[in-house]
Amino acid sequence: MSGLLLSDLSVGAVGTDLAPRRALVTGASSGIGAATVRLLRSRGWSVIGVARRADRLEQLAAETGGDIVVGDVTDPEDVARIADYVASTGDIQALINNAGLAVGNDEVGVANAEDWQTMFEVNVLGTQRMIKALLPSLRRACASGGHADIVAMSSTAAFISYEGGGGYNAAKYALHGALGALRLELVGEPIRVVEIAPGMVKTPEFTLKRYAGDEARFEALYQDVDGPLTAEDVADVVVYALSLPGHVNLDLIQMKPVAQAMQYKLHRGPLRPKLP
Repeated sequence: MSGLLLSDLSVGAVGTDLAPRRALVTGASSGIGAATVRLLRSRGWSVIGVARRADRLEQLAAETGGDIVVGDVTDPEDVARIADYVASTGDIQALINNAGLAVGNDEVGVANAEDWQTMFEVNVLGTQRMIKALLPSLRRACASGGHADIVAMSSTAAFISYEGGGGYNAAKYALHGALGALRLELVGEPIRVVEIAPGMVKTPEFTLKRYAGDEARFEALYQDVDGPLTAEDVADVVVYALSLPGHVNLDLIQMKPVAQAMQYKLHRGPLRPKLP
């Protein structure tokens, strides 16, 4: 990604402390997670990437020099092993819960309940497991001064329902509710809770999984859309939120491409001013 990034602006503008920090990023093997690992590493962070696919993680580690742990956020034993790794190698100041997925595009009346269960397991319960397991580390990291961050990736689907998105809507609505409760529960501690809710992001793996590998549907979704968000765009916002002074919390960031006013209001074709 070339040019000036949003996360660059915070450094000089607000006097951010540039001391090295350590983060753990879930869903790090592709898309937004991998982009976040790359950007954090370029900013001098120590980063642990977590995902299920060892080969992808190994490639990312070779590219960035970051640490990796192969694990599934829906597996309690894997989550415990991830927490043990953090405890034995050094505490983290930021937990970025990026792992998530959408399965299917069926209407509520005909949807497969197992698809919904999968979405809840990853998007909601996986995030809760990681927060529960890593909160002690975050607390230790800021016990002697400073602050810590919990970032979670929700979606504009957490706020606006749309046809064929019932299961994903429900999972992201649930995640949004849980993060609101967590923010209330952590009042009085120097731990920020940041929710990032992207709209249309062109991440092939995420969309192809939702459409069961149907590349024609993937291509049709983004056809003629002028500038859908990229994984790097979202990673930039993650890093910007982390780089702000510790007393500033971006509770909720909703971000969409300019061409997408709402899930059901998408402009296809070039963006042009309506001149007289």
